[in-house]
Amino acid sequence: MPEEFAPTESGKDCDKYPGGWGVAMNDYEYIWYSNTNQKKYPPEACPPYYHTAAKIDLFKVNTQINGAGSIVMNGSIIMNGNVVSNSGRHVLAAKKNFDIPHPTKEGWRLRHTCPEGPSNDVYFRGRVLNRTEILLPVYWKKLVDWTTITVNLTPVGAHQNVIVKRIDEDKVYLQAHGGMPIDCFYHIYGTRADGERLIPEYEGKSPADYPGNNNEYSVSGYHYDIREEN
Repeated sequence: MPEEFAPTESGKDCDKYPGGWGVAMNDYEYIWYSNTNQKKYPPEACPPYYHTAAKIDLFKVNTQINGAGSIVMNGSIIMNGNVVSNSGRHVLAAKKNFDIPHPTKEGWRLRHTCPEGPSNDVYFRGRVLNRTEILLPVYWKKLVDWTTITVNLTPVGAHQNVIVKRIDEDKVYLQAHGGMPIDCFYHIYGTRADGERLIPEYEGKSPADYPGNNNEYSVSGYHYDIREEN
């Protein structure tokens, strides 16, 4: 032990006392590691405390953090290097993709990438059979600007000359030539209404120059891993 144990006049005091007082140290010293054997520890002494949880204001890692758990933060995580996910080990600053073992070919892998576009769109798809209306999801009333809705139709089995007659915030209304039964697949897009419209092109040297509200976006290559500009 660093020094001989000296019990107080009233006997040993094994209470815990809150820390956070004293002299603040900011020189990144190593955490103390005991060289005292438990069997040789004085029986009259209070058992030492060890940390299963700790509170710290500034934390520095020179090499890496290893573990099997999760990192949970209420604030931001700012990286000077790349953030690499274990979903195919892709760099989040590059194309957004996933890479998995192939579901049907032994010894092969499957990689998909995300589509990109100049608007904040959502979609849903399905099949309409013997009906002239497609019901929009109820939550689209608050999520989607219904005036931006577009509809793609693919007739099944035969040409039906199906058209979109009109659209409102609840439904898409269809019409077929001569009133013949409708059987078609549909793919419907709409732009989100819960925020500003995306500005696809803007003058600037980094995403920080975006003229809109950057707080509405998680930009790959910027919010995920902020780095110095070349």
